[in-house]
Amino acid sequence: MPSQEHRADSVYGITRDVPLNYVARDSVDMSFIESLSLDKHIVIYGSSKQGKTCLRKHCLMDDDFVIVQCNNRWTLENIFGQILKQAGYKIVLSEKKTQAGRNKIIASISANVFGMGAKAGAEAEEQNSLDVETRGLELDPTDVNDIISALRHIGFEKYIVVEDFHYLPVEVQKDFSVALKAFHEASNLCFIVVGVWLEENRLIVYNGDLTGRVLAVDADEWRPEELLQVIDSGAKLLNVEFDEDFKKELVRESNDSVYIVQEVCRQACVDENIFVTQQHHAIVGNGSDVRQLVKKVVDEQTGRYIDFITKFSEGFQETRLEMHKWLLFPIIEAESQKLEEGFTYADLRRQLQEKHPNGKELNLGNLTQALQSAASLQTAKDIKPIILDYDQTSLRLNIVDRGFLIWREHQDQKELFDIAGITLT
Repeated sequence: MPSQEHRADSVYGITRDVPLNYVARDSVDMSFIESLSLDKHIVIYGSSKQGKTCLRKHCLMDDDFVIVQCNNRWTLENIFGQILKQAGYKIVLSEKKTQAGRNKIIASISANVFGMGAKAGAEAEEQNSLDVETRGLELDPTDVNDIISALRHIGFEKYIVVEDFHYLPVEVQKDFSVALKAFHEASNLCFIVVGVWLEENRLIVYNGDLTGRVLAVDADEWRPEELLQVIDSGAKLLNVEFDEDFKKELVRESNDSVYIVQEVCRQACVDENIFVTQQHHAIVGNGSDVRQLVKKVVDEQTGRYIDFITKFSEGFQETRLEMHKWLLFPIIEAESQKLEEGFTYADLRRQLQEKHPNGKELNLGNLTQALQSAASLQTAKDIKPIILDYDQTSLRLNIVDRGFLIWREHQDQKELFDIAGITLT
């Protein structure tokens, strides 16, 4: 029996901290660790619930970084302001204006932060002779150079983690990608950007100048042997052993989702009244219907998935072409393998020209616009985590929620068409 007792919920399932059965993946963890030493910005990307945040938490000490948690209403100014706050600054609005007409901010910091001996007292830009000296740095909250100066002023050297980057409006993502080049060129600061997408070069698409300045870490892939290790590592902590057939079928049915593997293992333990580390070694999962357990786990998300179909089909507003609604057509109709591969632009164009009421006369510019706004629509509709993402590099619409792939497989197509409001002739 293990020397320490653990709760099954702390071993399997979603936890706030790094799971006790965390498995380091050679192709992911080592890539991330190596990237940390190269003095470049890092992007961690992949589908939702595939271990992106856990990777960062496992490989970095708490004192190594500050974290900025994005939301869909933020501007570049909000990001920079939050960075300064996390670095220790107190921010208040100044009565002075930037050249763009926005209020400047005054950033002050207490004496004991980062070993500072006194509050910051220099101005960030020249002031005329009538100005009085302030007790803090007066900054343009949208000027990356001012933010760099403020962080240099206090000797700030930690990594800056930007979580949920995909929730930001696309224009803000692009503006931030431009700012990242300045951070790389004019400072030693390194950012770790975490986002839900399957596109390796997302930030480089937004700003080609980031080529060679950004390293991408794909956290999406889980190999079968790694998923088996997740199962076995957790079982050891609970002093149990999962049936071999159970493990093999679970890995096969999981669609390479570590979240589903974790949740099914937790559910299997609950079904056999295993809630804590067992005093006597036990076998779990012998004779269990794995496919049904997987379905049970993904069915818990039914409300969220139906909400996604309903809201996504509505688009930003009512339009004549209803392009977002028709983008759901191939997703509802596709075979499982095709759904996992994603849909190329050519696939979507062909299918929509066959099924959309406008047929061959469908304006392809409207299709492109709908695809490029797919993520921002979900963010605007408060669909979290997002389910669809468009890769502008490979021109491919991807499902970035592996649970949705399994859930859709068990649904009636006609019912989903009805929910989406799609009428086929």
